[in-house]
Amino acid sequence: MEQAQLKKSPLWWVPSAYFAMGLPLILINLVAPLMFNDFGISDAQVAFWTSLLILPWSLKPFWSPLMEMYKTKKFFVVTTQLVSGISLALIAMALPLPNFFPYVVAIMAVLAFSGATHDIALDGVYITELDKTQQAQYVGWQGAFYNLAKVTAMGGLVYLAGILEGKIGVLYAWVIIMLLCGVLLTVLGLYHWRVLPTGGAEASQHSSFSETMRETWGVIAQFFQKKYIWIYIAWIVFYRFTEGLVIKIVPLFLKADTAMQGLGLTKDEIGLYYGTFGVVAFILGSILGGYFISWRGLKKAIFPLCCIFNIPFVVYALLALYQPDSAFLVCSAIVFEYFSYGFGFVGLTLFIMQQVAPGKHQMAHYAFGSALANLGVMLPGMISGVISDAIGYEKFFLWALVSAIPAFVLTWLLPFTYPDPQEKK
Repeated sequence: MEQAQLKKSPLWWVPSAYFAMGLPLILINLVAPLMFNDFGISDAQVAFWTSLLILPWSLKPFWSPLMEMYKTKKFFVVTTQLVSGISLALIAMALPLPNFFPYVVAIMAVLAFSGATHDIALDGVYITELDKTQQAQYVGWQGAFYNLAKVTAMGGLVYLAGILEGKIGVLYAWVIIMLLCGVLLTVLGLYHWRVLPTGGAEASQHSSFSETMRETWGVIAQFFQKKYIWIYIAWIVFYRFTEGLVIKIVPLFLKADTAMQGLGLTKDEIGLYYGTFGVVAFILGSILGGYFISWRGLKKAIFPLCCIFNIPFVVYALLALYQPDSAFLVCSAIVFEYFSYGFGFVGLTLFIMQQVAPGKHQMAHYAFGSALANLGVMLPGMISGVISDAIGYEKFFLWALVSAIPAFVLTWLLPFTYPDPQEKK
């Protein structure tokens, strides 16, 4: 009876589960570069490995059909949260080892695969358990708590790491942070074992392995047969190309000494400016970007959104050039860029949803489009550290701005397969 009462409202599990969804990706993508940098790992290695580690999020559509064959979606959500919690505890145990880096990267690979699998299963629970009205009703909670994970990790935990560093040293500061994250995900896994709905029947009722694989390849083939699909793939990848270059380097740039063209910020300052104020600005920008599209229509809004998304990365080139010592100026620049990032990002999401995904397999094709968007961040991220080490932060950020040109050209020429509803108004 108690279980049934808890499951009446999605608020029992939507906020907490989507918070758990965001944590592994943020830890690998944004927090790990700062941690590795503290231990003297070069920018090139940091950018390459932390970019490569997000590959499972780009490949997840290819193994998602296999999950339909085993257990319930709830089983995968709970299991992956526990696996992620244990993985983070193992990372904490590995950090004091003399040659820790390869071991930590290997454990993070497990964390990444677990996190990507968790995303598939949780989205499946959300879509299966909630009707269309509820899906719209709780999507705000979904997005807010996913981004709260970013505030918690890049804001609170990085800030705490900076405080602990002064008391117990860099090594044990990060050991404690990783342990805290591991405990948090483990507790969330146990909590969701109690409150999460199953997300459908036991998977033993589904197709055989051969039938599942045949269906999967059919879905993939139909995706690549869509009208304008190769233009859309190029556009999705290049829309985020500049973001992919700078996202790993910005935290390292903020932390680097001024003699190395950095800003010399402490970790608690980075956590406050970049991980707290910046993320709040991102959320606000996302909300306003949605209203901008609803006012202008996607077809008229898409080029301005591309400009708003890419051009504000110029703030990092200016910060590297002038190296201001004003905390207010640095924080304002970061907040402006993150607001613009959130404002422009909604254009990519909505275009994939309305122009790339529609058709017989809309959910699967949306997953493919999202995976390509992740690939657009991963590939430039893998080479960003090498470029940054070779030419310095100032020239690197200028080069990153030049790399946005293909996005502008493709967006200007971007064809629409389906009519924009706003054009009829």
